[in-house]
This record gives sequence, structure tokens and C-alpha cells, in this order.
Amino acid sequence: MTDKTAIITGAGTGVGKAIAGGLVGAGFMVALVGRRRELLEAAAREIDPGAARSLVLPADIGDHDAVARLFAAVKEKWGRLDLLVNNAGMGAPAIPMEDLTPKQWNDVVAANLTGAFFCTQQAIRMMKAQSPQGGRIINNGSISATTPRPHSAPYTATKHAITGLTKSTALDGRPFNIACGQIDIGNAATPMTAKMATGVLQANGSVAAEATMDPKHVADAVVYMASLPLDANVLTMTVMATQMPFVGRG
Repeated sequence: MTDKTAIITGAGTGVGKAIAGGLVGAGFMVALVGRRRELLEAAAREIDPGAARSLVLPADIGDHDAVARLFAAVKEKWGRLDLLVNNAGMGAPAIPMEDLTPKQWNDVVAANLTGAFFCTQQAIRMMKAQSPQGGRIINNGSISATTPRPHSAPYTATKHAITGLTKSTALDGRPFNIACGQIDIGNAATPMTAKMATGVLQANGSVAAEATMDPKHVADAVVYMASLPLDANVLTMTVMATQMPFVGRG
């Protein structure tokens, strides 16, 4: 994996930063993408103190032109793209579905689905055109790609859609040596999941604390997926806190 190149979206904090760190440690050159430059720069300093293997690219991935510019910057810097990790995502307030505003819905769709699609488009264009041809795309599906939490319609709908995007990308990329897989993550301990320690709403209406896991385990799984030759692919993988109430939820 030495000197292969990768783009990670949502790389400033949490799972994205852990994945970026894991890939740098495995020898990748990594472009860290996110909306807030200061978080990306702090993450880059932490995972790549010498700034030899990282590139900070602030961008709103829901903006088609911004996505085109960030991929052009990676091509100019490193000449090719071996790996895209579509990790960026957000949720809406945990309120009844009928109370969600159009903006709350559209913001989640733009970040979780449209952004992943725009990035996938650009990655496919690069991977088809480069020599040797091909590359890998890994999507963060979340366990909400299969099973919802209460009051999570925008997040759950987009994560179910990511599964469809993963399968379509795997199919359409096949003639061009482009592999695509999905990692479904359950309760990685990040700022986004901090509230789980004090209790979150369960399907039966109760509120309960939930177990979490170190996001390093997610990073290790992504590094494994990325380490495979392009004639092998992990189509789907679930990495979760063992004690979380997922199996049998509801």
C-alpha cells in the first residue's frame, strides 16, 4: 500500500480521522476532506506530524463544483487516486418525522447521499482514465443502512440509499477494475455518539445507555479492505460494539 493515494471525506473528527490515521500508518498518501479547515488541519497534524503524507482540502461535498475542484487538486498533487472513502455524514434532530423541516431533510440528503454520489462520480472518472486503470471505493453505510433507530428517517433513508449506491458502483465499476464495498459501523466512540453514554431512545420507548467501541477498530477494518488486490472485494462488513442493542433491535 506504500504511496497509494486516498481521499477521505468527513476526515476532521471521529471515524473519518481514525480512518485517515490508519491509512497514513499503512503507507497511503491521504487527502483529508471536510467543511472546517481548522479541524482538518488539526487532524493532519496529529496523524501526519511531518505533513509528508497528507493534504488538507476543505470542501462542501454537497456542492458539485467543490467536489470537482477537490478531485482536481488530488490529481494535480499525486497524479492518481487509488481509494475513496465516502465517510462524511450527519443526522437530523431526533424528533417525530412529521415535525422535520424541509431544510433538515435536505441537509442530511446533501451530506450523506448526494455528496457521496458526487465524490463517486469523480472517483470513477479518475480511476477509469488513469494507468494502471482502477481503484477502490469504500462507503460508510452505518448499521442504519439495515436497521433504524426511532426518529431517524432522514439518516436511515440516506444510509439505506448508500447500500444501493454501493451495489450500483460495484456493478458499474466492474469493467474498469473499480471495486466498491461498504462498512456498516455500530457505536464507534466519537463526539457524534457521546450521548450514548447517558442514554438514547430505544425502539420500545425506553431510554438506555449503549456500549461503544474504539474507532481504531473501524480504521483497522478499512485498512484491511483497502489492502486487498483489486481482484478481491469486501462488499459488506459490519463492525460494531459487541454489547450494543443491534441484533434483535426492536
